[in-house]
Amino acid sequence: MMINILQDGFFAAVAAIGFASISNPPRRAYGYCALIAAIGHSIRYVLMNNSLVEVHIILASTIAAFFIGVSAVWLAPKAKCPAETCFFPALLPMIPGMYAYRTIGALLLCLYHNEEQLFSHYLYLLTYNGFTCLFIILGMVIGATLPIFIFKKVSFEATR
Repeated sequence: MMINILQDGFFAAVAAIGFASISNPPRRAYGYCALIAAIGHSIRYVLMNNSLVEVHIILASTIAAFFIGVSAVWLAPKAKCPAETCFFPALLPMIPGMYAYRTIGALLLCLYHNEEQLFSHYLYLLTYNGFTCLFIILGMVIGATLPIFIFKKVSFEATR
């Protein structure tokens, strides 16, 4: 289990560095982005795959995004950049790509089929995957921005 957690964190860190390079932050922020992504993604992995807890992906993503936000707020002054610079790239590896892909696929199949039973099945898949994708993203946004408002003083110290 520990190897899987470390592997998940490592690949999230690599992805965060890639996403950070697109937005061109200061070089000193890359390590912090990677660390924050590894922490957040590992937390989500543990919440979803632990036999004692087994949390749904929506709640796990929200909790992990909250920890990403808290980590970014507390590490941003050390990186001398805004917390958003650190947590945006850290959140991107948690974007629910498969749910979005399945939503679009179900939409196309829903439009393609005229038979009521098949249409209803693909409409069900469309709504399930679409709502799951929507609420994961909504939970990530709320979870990551909440610490900025909770720790307002610390959050704005990084940009002074």
